[in-house]
Amino acid sequence: MLTHTFRHIPGIGLKTERRFWKAGLCSWDAFKGPVPVRLTAAKMAVVRAYLEESKRHLLDNPLYFYELLNGNQHWRLFPHYRHKTVYLDIETTGLSEFHDQITTIATYDGTEVRCYVSGENLDDFCEDIDRYDLLVTYNGKTFDLPFIERSFGITLNKAHIDLRYILRNLGYTGGLKSCERQLGLDRGALAGVDGYFAVLLWQEYKKSGNKRALETLLAYNIEDVINLETLMVHAYNMSLKETPFSEELHLPTPSKPPPPFTADGTIIERIKRTYSLAYAGDDVLGPQRGTRDGNG
Repeated sequence: MLTHTFRHIPGIGLKTERRFWKAGLCSWDAFKGPVPVRLTAAKMAVVRAYLEESKRHLLDNPLYFYELLNGNQHWRLFPHYRHKTVYLDIETTGLSEFHDQITTIATYDGTEVRCYVSGENLDDFCEDIDRYDLLVTYNGKTFDLPFIERSFGITLNKAHIDLRYILRNLGYTGGLKSCERQLGLDRGALAGVDGYFAVLLWQEYKKSGNKRALETLLAYNIEDVINLETLMVHAYNMSLKETPFSEELHLPTPSKPPPPFTADGTIIERIKRTYSLAYAGDDVLGPQRGTRDGNG
């Protein structure tokens, strides 16, 4: 989709891009010769200059396009940079990036799942994340990435697709779990487990040393990032419907890899009883309710 895109050029909005497509100007190369649309000489010079610059960045610099496109158009970066994309999600002891800590991080690049655990291998994340040029999160713009940058003292200067904004533009609102349900994704044994429950699982692990509590937390964290790939493909295909390229560029739904950890249903039920939590779907009444997934 990226080489069919003109919205990253200053002064080119939705209507002008559609006018280009309708006139047969469906790719950057279509502007090499005379074009069947009326543009001032100055505007045409801008368009051609940006397209030449775009070609220089196309191979390995998604950040160039990320900085020029509006946030709800970042889906256009995918799948051109899919081979350098990582799906990312963190779990924490609470919602404050100033007072709370990261407990686990899960990443998935479409092939390999990686987990990072506080007190074990959390610092490995900083080196591993440099393998990727494009990050995909849900609500990562306001939660995950600021938390990571402050915790590690780093700057993640990378292109970033935050699916919260892409899906909201398509009419899907609520947190990550709500969007998953609306799009037909089933979490199985992890249905009803949310970000606050992840805090309780970490507390259980630290208090008792029960590895099954940690594995349940990791299973939940990993489910988030695996589902992000499916949501990304859904969002991409739905966004394509507003373009002439829907059939040509449609992507198949990805298959889910086998999870490296499984949730322990006994621990989940015991924690629910212990903390007297009222659950309905992924809704939980508690001090950490919802904000990290964008529910507000």
